[in-house]
Amino acid sequence: MIRHIVLTKFRSDVTEETIGKIYKGLSDLTDALPGAGGFTGGRSESPEQIERGYKHVFVIDFDDWAALASYQSNERHKALGAQLVENTVGGIDGILVLDLEV
Repeated sequence: MIRHIVLTKFRSDVTEETIGKIYKGLSDLTDALPGAGGFTGGRSESPEQIERGYKHVFVIDFDDWAALASYQSNERHKALGAQLVENTVGGIDGILVLDLEV
């Protein structure tokens, strides 16, 4: 299984409502794609408070690398990714992506 972890540093003027809509779109997409599931996302509530501005995160589990590749090439994913970039600090610099084989 591949765990896809995305940390986002949203601009201060971006509302939680906007973030919620983007994450809802990603959750719906995850539900629609074969080999994808387990979308979890939201705002950090860490008592350590060392997020360094990356206050939001989402995680998606994929059956294998091929399922992740299918997600990455999906047009809905590309549109939602563009919304993320548009709303984060420094565009793509406000996004961290980690993929772990678990």
